[in-house]
Amino acid sequence: MYNFLLTPEEQALKNEVRCFVREQITSDFLRKMDKDEIVYPREFVEDLAARNLRGIRFPKKYGGRGMNWVAEVAATEEIGCLGMALGCAFVMPSIVGEALNIFGTEEQKERYLKPYLEGKLVAAEALTEPRGGSDFFGAMTRADLRGDHFVLNGQKRFVVGAEGADFFLVYCRTNFDENAHKYQRLSLLIVERGPGVETEYLYGLMGCRGGGTGRLVFRDTKVPKKNIVGELHGGAMCFHQMMIPERLTSAAASLGIWGALDLAVRYSNRRRTFGKEIRRYQAISSLVADSITQLDAARALVYVAARAMDENYPNVRRLVSEAKRCATESAWDIVNNAMQIMGGIGYTDVYPIERALRDTRLGMIWTGTSQIMNLLIQHEYYNEVLDAAYDRRLMEDDATNPDDTERCFTDEDMINIFEQEIKKT
Repeated sequence: MYNFLLTPEEQALKNEVRCFVREQITSDFLRKMDKDEIVYPREFVEDLAARNLRGIRFPKKYGGRGMNWVAEVAATEEIGCLGMALGCAFVMPSIVGEALNIFGTEEQKERYLKPYLEGKLVAAEALTEPRGGSDFFGAMTRADLRGDHFVLNGQKRFVVGAEGADFFLVYCRTNFDENAHKYQRLSLLIVERGPGVETEYLYGLMGCRGGGTGRLVFRDTKVPKKNIVGELHGGAMCFHQMMIPERLTSAAASLGIWGALDLAVRYSNRRRTFGKEIRRYQAISSLVADSITQLDAARALVYVAARAMDENYPNVRRLVSEAKRCATESAWDIVNNAMQIMGGIGYTDVYPIERALRDTRLGMIWTGTSQIMNLLIQHEYYNEVLDAAYDRRLMEDDATNPDDTERCFTDEDMINIFEQEIKKT
């Protein structure tokens, strides 16, 4: 990150996190996570909390720092070089905390948000279902309201922290009217680990290991009615809000691929073939140039999205989706370039490049695939361009003969043309 874009307070936070990453996280710890010898990094979470590095954006009275999105992105970029699993553990308070801070009651904030940010509790988001995936609003996990409590049944998969979390934010169906709009079907519940909540399966992941990712099963789980977050059947509003921190933190963590690129650059400055360092060969130097250009472009877009969030910019959803897609795809290109620079040794476990590659692949899938990001981006941009208040210059007016340009007829145009032809006959 370029310090001239940060305030002194944001720079200080970034440097604080950089020191933490460099001095407190051991290589042995990372290797144990990658071997699944550590199921969930609770020690890491507690260490962050001891340094007040959880809930950077949230109010100080709940244990946060009261800072902005740019500060959180700067911190997350530094954490990102540790890999996806620790990156996810770092940003989860931003995601779960978003729902509790914006939609939660004061009682919920005191009981869950505050101890969560203090490191006394660990939380996870239970979103995806086996038959759902990107079809979020087709969720089949159901919560039947019975007096003062819900009875929850169903299952969620790919829950990061399924093993390790003390409570979960669970999206479930509460409106069973067949004609209910998809945005009025779901609710968001706080579900504590206990009777009826089981982690039935831990996934063997290609990367992002040691985060306790698994499948949760709910069997007649009793959940107090007061544990609903937001309004009954109002889960869609919570979901749309939480997707912003999910995707922006994913983008920010992906910028941590600078670690792999730095490793490849240092290696290319030491490794010699045919009497000179391999950095002297154009094939290698071009890969480095391409990589740092992509990284800088992705970084710029991520920080623009963060600033847009801080300024309540109206088109922020498009920018966040662009940042997520651009950063994760750029990270994938960069880590592959880093491995190519290092050659065969990069494909072994002698260096952590292969671990970074396995981790990075997940970025283009979770919190919305690149294809889902494209759907959101084009949808938002169409709305912007076709908005009635559009006040920019219309380039189509600059055609050589504006009146003779071919037109794309609307249905209304075609009806008028047919009516005129009928009148003629």
